[in-house]
Amino acid sequence: MNWYGIRAIYHFEMARTGRTLMQSIASPVISTSLYFVVFGAAIGSRMVEIDGISYGAFIIPGLIMLSLLNESISNASFGIYMPKFSGTIYEVLSAPVSWVEVVLGYVGAAATKSVILGLLILATARLFVDYDIAHPGWMLFFLLLTAITFSLFGFIIGIWADGFEKLQVVPMMIVTPLTFLGGSFYSISMLPPLWQTISLFNPVVYLVSTFRWSFYGVSDVNVGISAAMIIVFMALCLGVIRWVFVSGYRLRS
Repeated sequence: MNWYGIRAIYHFEMARTGRTLMQSIASPVISTSLYFVVFGAAIGSRMVEIDGISYGAFIIPGLIMLSLLNESISNASFGIYMPKFSGTIYEVLSAPVSWVEVVLGYVGAAATKSVILGLLILATARLFVDYDIAHPGWMLFFLLLTAITFSLFGFIIGIWADGFEKLQVVPMMIVTPLTFLGGSFYSISMLPPLWQTISLFNPVVYLVSTFRWSFYGVSDVNVGISAAMIIVFMALCLGVIRWVFVSGYRLRS
């Protein structure tokens, strides 16, 4: 394992975060804080509890997941797209590093930034609402697992994209709507039976529900099934990335 190569890619990507601190960290934290002000403090104080949890506290896992998914995908996709755009990807491909080491560097940095952002949002939430974390160890595990998985997904998007506009298509047109419809602001048990069944086809429901379980011990779906689905999706992304590097799809052309 070429740890020097991994460290070089990782440090380069983390240094880019320092140069774009306002866009990478401050902007998502401020945007999420507005959700806490509107939904948590203003509207939440006038809503009944959900599963014995105040509404402001109930939406914390969903809001963290909303930011985590978007930032994981954006960080990883932009990280690999820029070398393609500038042509420096050929230096990476010709360097003595395997595809595993390249992925560890880029995805590791993207996941690190997303986890840091998630923890900052969690700390910011304390300024607006009170909450408890029933299973802090599981919370950190699911936070890291989700960040890594969707950073891998973002890495694939960055390779697939042939223009800056395509980098935002999946996060804005697919992930964000699925997150809003995935129980971030409500429990799917509040929906009519038909819509509860339809919601189960939304993969984000399982992410939000499992993450909420780590906070409050309540879940709309089975936690074990949700964790298994995330791991299967991670394995699928790794398989696609391996094929990309072996075939050279949109890397060597």
